[in-house]
Amino acid sequence: MTTGDTTPTPPGVDGPGVIRKVKRSVLPIAFLLYMFSYMDRSTISYAELTMSKDLGIGLATYAAAASVFFIVYVLLEVPSNIIMAKVGARAWLSRIAVTWGLVTLLTGFIANTTHLYIARVALGIAEAGLFPGLVLYLTYWFLSQDRSRALAGMVFAQPVGLIVGSVSAGLILDHVDWFGLASWRWLFVLQGLPPILLGLWTFFRMADRPAKARWLSSAESSWLDNEINADYQSRDGAGAEGASHPELRAIKNPRVLHLAVVSFLGGVGTYGMTFFLPQIVAQLDPGYSPTNIGFIGALPYVCAALAMLFVARFSDRTGQRKAAVIGCLLTAVAGLVLTMVFRNVPVPGLIGLCLFAIGIVSYIPPFFALATEVLSRAQSAVGFAVINSVASLGGFVGPLLIGKVAKEGNTAFGLIVPAVSLAVAIVLMVCLRRGGASVHEAPQISTVTG
Repeated sequence: MTTGDTTPTPPGVDGPGVIRKVKRSVLPIAFLLYMFSYMDRSTISYAELTMSKDLGIGLATYAAAASVFFIVYVLLEVPSNIIMAKVGARAWLSRIAVTWGLVTLLTGFIANTTHLYIARVALGIAEAGLFPGLVLYLTYWFLSQDRSRALAGMVFAQPVGLIVGSVSAGLILDHVDWFGLASWRWLFVLQGLPPILLGLWTFFRMADRPAKARWLSSAESSWLDNEINADYQSRDGAGAEGASHPELRAIKNPRVLHLAVVSFLGGVGTYGMTFFLPQIVAQLDPGYSPTNIGFIGALPYVCAALAMLFVARFSDRTGQRKAAVIGCLLTAVAGLVLTMVFRNVPVPGLIGLCLFAIGIVSYIPPFFALATEVLSRAQSAVGFAVINSVASLGGFVGPLLIGKVAKEGNTAFGLIVPAVSLAVAIVLMVCLRRGGASVHEAPQISTVTG
């Protein structure tokens, strides 16, 4: 058996079987890390339903506290990915999980607004580098033609984490007030414990690269490394980097910067949904309890999870990364407009939220698959971090602007901010030019399509 333009598969190595082993062993860890990161990052959006009264904070103050997370997060993304490339994914990603879990747990014991700001900054420090680190980690294991589906397997954790977080948060807020602690405090404590345990499990379970995977034979790991190296060489060209620090050339790559701006605008939409969806659901019907809000707020993410798998499959099968991203962003804008128009009407307002969630979640796998095809291997660590850092900057600016534009009691009015942002992102994606390493056609290697 051969693999397209690469070397023949060695005797005794089942290429598709190796890929199946990789999916079974690598994706569950990436999935769980990303799932719990989103649960913890969005915990504040449900805690705000009762925390604001206890701490005496308004909508604008809450938005600022939610946004401040991203200041240090953005600054530390690139250094974090560089460190991970040097010390290995196992040690670095497990460290990230344990520290963000501890910070989330301790947030349950804050006493005032100042403590809340400090806790959010600490969470940004702890979690910085997780997503680009996971994207980089997947490039060690998957060929370019399979990365959109691999990324979807990981990013599927985002809506799942938000579904689980939404439902559990509503139940905790209504039913858990043990030992005299307010329910919102227990929300932070109970959602901070799992990442600590996950981080310890990751340290003992994760393999940094194919050569260190105990579940691959030496022939299988060598074959996989050779295939991935050949995949990069077919796009990069031998010796294309040349410079003494080729990884830093990603910062000057105009197409990376173009995608980074799109990711910033997308981040405005993503975190507008993450931090304000409970408040918008509560506005649809003032009679909703936290449990009602939790279950209803989970529905848009259920729709998004299912749609994302379809979009990722379409992206990998057709190679139409750009078209997939544009279609998703258009869907998100349509959903935002519908939600703003029917902000006090439950059914059409909820349909709008579902469309918004479908678009803003589903664009992520084809978008980052597009980025992996723009970046050379040497540029990947810095390039992914740059793109995600700029997206995270959108997470700072977006909620802050939404908090300022929204009126008390009318959070949906603030959705004009992500609507305009995503409309601009669509224009930029339409203008994204071809050239260089193709962003539309990944190398077709027959053994990894199973």
